[in-house]
Amino acid sequence: MTTSTTSTGPTLDPRVIALAHYAGRAVLENVLARHGATFQQSVTLRLVAVADGPVDREWLVGEVVDALKTDAGAVRAVVGELVESGLLSAESPASVALTEAGRDLYGSTSAETAPISARIYAGIPADDLATAGRVLTLINERANGELADLAGPGAE
Repeated sequence: MTTSTTSTGPTLDPRVIALAHYAGRAVLENVLARHGATFQQSVTLRLVAVADGPVDREWLVGEVVDALKTDAGAVRAVVGELVESGLLSAESPASVALTEAGRDLYGSTSAETAPISARIYAGIPADDLATAGRVLTLINERANGELADLAGPGAE
């Protein structure tokens, strides 16, 4: 498949989206690897880090499944890894909270990736970023709808 180009660059299509996603993810995974963390752990840890306190485990699993389009069992295993490594604490059988070590890891990786992200987005006009945000949000919503249709009635 070829990507059509105009005087301003390629037209947005699945390949362009994928290349941008994987390039950004590779940057993040490089930073995470230096801290012994995985992408899945980072996504999971972030949801707890931005919460005001302990979060329900099943809510957390559902959010990560929705974000990464992965299996709930795999996400439960990641939550278990984070608890076992001391980055999350089991507040009860049903909830987890960020530990000081988890807060430190989230803070360190966020601090390391922030200037990289700033360089990546530097010079892109705000209107272009807003348009891209709207378009990618719409694509995400439509793709999620297609996934729901593919899963069929009653599938969750």
